Amino acid sequence: MATEPQKEAVSLRGTRRSGRRPRRRAILRPTFASTLRALEGLVAADGRVAVHVADLDRGTVLLGGDDHVTMPVGGVGTVPLLVEAAAQFEEGTLDPYEVVARDPLDPLRVSGVWRHLQARELPLIDVAVLTATSDDALAANALLERVGHERVSRRYVSLGMPRSALLDHFRDRRGPDDAPHVALGTAREFAVLFADIVSGKAAGATVSAQVAEWLTLNHDLSLVGSATGLAPFAHDDDGHGLLFLNKTGRDRDVRAEAGVLAGARGGVAYALFVEFDDASILHRDRAHEAFRVLGRELMEYAA
Repeated sequence: MATEPQKEAVSLRGTRRSGRRPRRRAILRPTFASTLRALEGLVAADGRVAVHVADLDRGTVLLGGDDHVTMPVGGVGTVPLLVEAAAQFEEGTLDPYEVVARDPLDPLRVSGVWRHLQARELPLIDVAVLTATSDDALAANALLERVGHERVSRRYVSLGMPRSALLDHFRDRRGPDDAPHVALGTAREFAVLFADIVSGKAAGATVSAQVAEWLTLNHDLSLVGSATGLAPFAHDDDGHGLLFLNKTGRDRDVRAEAGVLAGARGGVAYALFVEFDDASILHRDRAHEAFRVLGRELMEYAA
């Protein structure tokens, strides 16, 4: 994997060493050795991997590999959509209680809960919650239609994400005239975005707080989040003082996650994107295990 040179980064090609004794914080500086082994195993099996982990307080890059490379990210690409929706709610250009209907949308069998609900109409604020918390494809499509694709594209640029984009709405099938993926992005840009959200820099403090509130309710803790031990539906007020917000993305041969994990020892912003051959359950589990390993090492650093 090709990586751009980064100060104090751990590359997927190996750990940079120095003669200096590491500074002691609450724990010694992590090497992410187990994560590196898991990711190198995926690369050896012809997978593609991009990862970026940075300390929230210092901005120091703790782990970086191919984090400048644009990759498919699935539902992770809806985070700037949420930022734009929250900004329009704040500006008053979009009414959060405007009711939108499900039936005019193209039917979908992909992820989400709205298609299983009896309620065929929901206020936009609830549509945003479904988009953030359950990777609901119908909700994301409805939100994108009202917010406007062009506005979301401009929001990506204003957030400092020139190599990332929400290309299309969610589809069950992608034909030759459709974008090949719903969204593309780099691990570095999405990790920085999450750091900006928790620090109030993503379109202002009010918008950042709203998006952080939505993402803190995300139900998918099956990848990096599995290491936290949090309850999927009630982890926004953890008794151990963990702050965890994340967004996952899934597509055939694609797994992606970006987020923030903070605890008593410190905090990190992270993103891990993987393309792999989903030829069997074992292939899939190997990809998922890389996320779980990263989660355990992030917990060792932060909690």
